Amino acid sequence: MLDSNQTVLIEDVQIPVGDGALSGRIYRPVAQPETVVVVNSATGVPRDYYKHLAQWLASDRDIACLIYDYREFGHSKSGPQRRSKISMADWALQDMPAARAEMRRRFPLAQQWSVGHSLGGMLGPVQPDIDTIDRMICVCSGLVKLGDHPWPYRALAGLFWYGHVPLVVRGMGYLPGKALGFGTDLPPKVYWQWRKWCTAPHSYLPEIGDTLPQAKWQDADVPVDLFAFTDDEMVPEAAVWRLADLYGPKSRP
Repeated sequence: MLDSNQTVLIEDVQIPVGDGALSGRIYRPVAQPETVVVVNSATGVPRDYYKHLAQWLASDRDIACLIYDYREFGHSKSGPQRRSKISMADWALQDMPAARAEMRRRFPLAQQWSVGHSLGGMLGPVQPDIDTIDRMICVCSGLVKLGDHPWPYRALAGLFWYGHVPLVVRGMGYLPGKALGFGTDLPPKVYWQWRKWCTAPHSYLPEIGDTLPQAKWQDADVPVDLFAFTDDEMVPEAAVWRLADLYGPKSRP
């Protein structure tokens, strides 16, 4: 279908991954794009949050853009989340590469850019297919520790990780984010792995080489741009610079 200005083609897609699928939406210019973007969203942020970015890229920059929901979340939810076995690592190692593969299949001659918001950039260093990425852009992404947050936000984060929230997740079998004021519901393994990485001294780094691979960004000729905001209480600058070190000397904060 076309948008109201008749300048952008919009297509809903289902991208098979494992036993499930990613529900996505592609915004593309009428002309064949020279660059395509895959938006890897932040934790708990539905794909439509990025629709205005996708619309702008397609209409004003002639760039095709895919927005999508990770498995067992948002439009990609297939059943009760309490029954889900999907983890945050599954999103990183399977869902993100599958989304890129779909855009490479559709636009094999185009430059392939990945834009990661928060989680979507935080897990860039473990991506298994960086040889097919031409540019990585991370927005508000970092290796966050509880001590990075300023007060009083640190108190709220502490409650989310150590207060009533983990008790509710154990009792309900999933994260009832809507009821708790978080905004969206999440599968249990996603919450527990998120909690583990955000409360550990070195995030997921100890798992690299064991349960997680390591993408050799420092050996790849791929520009990596990281954007931070001085007033970001959720992902402060210190966490962003920590992630930049993991991407290597070629990253550009």
